[in-house]
Amino acid sequence: MSIHISANKGEIAKVLLMPGDPLRAQFIAEKFLENAELVSKTRGIFYYTGLYKGKEITVGASGMGFPSIGIYSFELFTEYEVETIIRIGTCGAYSTDLQLFDILNVENAASESSYAKYAWEIEDEILSHQGNIFNTINQTAEELSLKTKAINVHSSDIFYRKDPAVPAIATKYNCPAVEMEAFGLFANAQHLGKNAATVLTVTDIIPTHEKISADQRERALKPMMELALEAAWKSL
Repeated sequence: MSIHISANKGEIAKVLLMPGDPLRAQFIAEKFLENAELVSKTRGIFYYTGLYKGKEITVGASGMGFPSIGIYSFELFTEYEVETIIRIGTCGAYSTDLQLFDILNVENAASESSYAKYAWEIEDEILSHQGNIFNTINQTAEELSLKTKAINVHSSDIFYRKDPAVPAIATKYNCPAVEMEAFGLFANAQHLGKNAATVLTVTDIIPTHEKISADQRERALKPMMELALEAAWKSL
């Protein structure tokens, strides 16, 4: 086991789906995986391993922000020999060009964060998905007749801010949406030579204050979950 994950060696699959919320990880495991077993619950961050169409997949939470996903993804990649992590999460749209329920396959994540610089001496403000899983997700979406958009996102350290304007870095790199983890995941995967992707569902339109209601979230997020599971299965 690692410092923050209590699973034994061999209890984590090579491919892992990573929502932010532990309860969302539990939902996915109970709804989609056969013989799902809770293999870690340290600090209330749940990790389940089970079978999806006969292949072993793990789903586990990242928590919020770069420090949290940075810790969990690093330990998964290094201590548990995970090869591929697909982050599945929600995002806010800076632009009305995006709509509620849109599914985004993140091509690049741009950030003002110092995470990559001080962790791995990566100086870039914008980092791409890592490995082939991005392309697998695109191909899988086509096969499922599921419309997705390949875009850049702004990965931010900040959820609440004084200035309501779209941050300069989002404008600079043409990022129509914002979330809080992709840049950190991509940085770890780049440093370690692993595969990483991020699939997001738009749940908030920031300029119009539209948002998906609590009772709509299961319906809204289910297509993203199924897409990620099918792509994970295909990559094994």
